[in-house]
Amino acid sequence: MVVALIIACEVGFWVLLALGLGARYLLKWRRTGAVLLLCEPVLELVLFAVTAWDLKNGAEPGWQHGLAALYIGYTVAYGHYTVRWLDGHAAHRLAGGPPPVRPPRHGMLRARHEGGLWLRTVLGAAVAYALLQGAVWYVGDDGDTSSLRSFQWTVLRVVALHGLIALTYLIWPKRGPAGSAPEGRGELRDQPR
Repeated sequence: MVVALIIACEVGFWVLLALGLGARYLLKWRRTGAVLLLCEPVLELVLFAVTAWDLKNGAEPGWQHGLAALYIGYTVAYGHYTVRWLDGHAAHRLAGGPPPVRPPRHGMLRARHEGGLWLRTVLGAAVAYALLQGAVWYVGDDGDTSSLRSFQWTVLRVVALHGLIALTYLIWPKRGPAGSAPEGRGELRDQPR
């Protein structure tokens, strides 16, 4: 049941996102679009409640409960980021807004961008780890919590791996095309003080 609800939450996320952006930019119903976009977190609350209810009713803690915690952590960290990114693209394509700002591609600005994404991953991992620890305490000594502990280690490995990838951008910054100004230095100089 939990796996089906995770799938339903993912589908619901994209359906609400499409409806919200469509109402906002195609129908010009800004408030309706905002309300639909604000309904996104309700999906995670429903998933959290059903997962807790499932454990309360004596379900053996399994991989599906760990997956639910990872999903909730991911959407807490990256959900708003994804909505904002798609909102910028929808505003550009459907409402004639300016093109969305692209992330930097080279140099230390790219390293800073990757570091910011890694911090989002740390946030998502902290939420997932806390939910998993809460589930371990909730189940207590009554059940086998090894699968939940296994997901906690998975969360820590994901943070470490993403951290190593982000660190490579800092240690070996990607260079721009030949003949271009170093990204970051020229842009900072051109900004008003």
